[in-house]
Amino acid sequence: MKLRIDHATTYSFAAPVPYGLQQLRLTPKSRDGQRIAEWTLEVTGGRVEAEFTDQHANVVTLVALDPGATEVRLHCQGTVETEDRGGVVGAQKGFVPLWLFKRSTELTRAGPNVRTLAKGVKEEAGDDLGILHALSARILDRVPYRLGETDAGTTADAAVEAGQGGVCQDHAHIFVAAARALDYPARYVSGYVKLEDREAQDAAHAWAEAHVPHLGWVGFDVSNGISPDARYVRVATGLDYRGAAPISGIRLGDAAETMDVAIRVAQQ
Repeated sequence: MKLRIDHATTYSFAAPVPYGLQQLRLTPKSRDGQRIAEWTLEVTGGRVEAEFTDQHANVVTLVALDPGATEVRLHCQGTVETEDRGGVVGAQKGFVPLWLFKRSTELTRAGPNVRTLAKGVKEEAGDDLGILHALSARILDRVPYRLGETDAGTTADAAVEAGQGGVCQDHAHIFVAAARALDYPARYVSGYVKLEDREAQDAAHAWAEAHVPHLGWVGFDVSNGISPDARYVRVATGLDYRGAAPISGIRLGDAAETMDVAIRVAQQ
């Protein structure tokens, strides 16, 4: 499948910003099952200072805001060719050892709520894939999607306790935390998905991957109850949202800011 992506994010500040630095992970990964045909990034109100590949093999772009900027716009667009691999990504290809993906973070710590949710899933399912699919289904059943209840900073255990996942990041964090508690390496994925009913979207998507013996990394989109197929574009991976966030940064001053996001994902 050939997917055309257009993603624009605009930050507006109530007062001039003397200094700001943003870290972007907005360039999709090229690997088996996914090839970037073309991709561009345009910055208005700032300038690209550096670009590098981080420990998770993500392309990271550092953007400095123009001194005194009151608005910065980040616009990326391009075409990505994908294929349906049943969610199988394959062998680990980053620069970190596989055991690192069993380490918990603040957002993915398996507290009592996550451990209770994951309890017994191995006994109810068969092989590794069956266990992980059963875990994904159980998370969606126990923590149904409900917009506006949480945010990307909500921990996995807090989302389970609340009983409702407000954003896809919650489902990804819960899956990662629970899979690690079951002794599977797991990681967070940020990217895009082509929706069936519309092209325009107001946010990027997130899902999770677990490492399965003899298969490698396999994706699980808890929010949609499936493994990623050709409609999905992988952009960045990390131990949690903070390690794979599309945009993060710092700035001086306490001026209020607003953010506007416009995304279109269409089959070409």
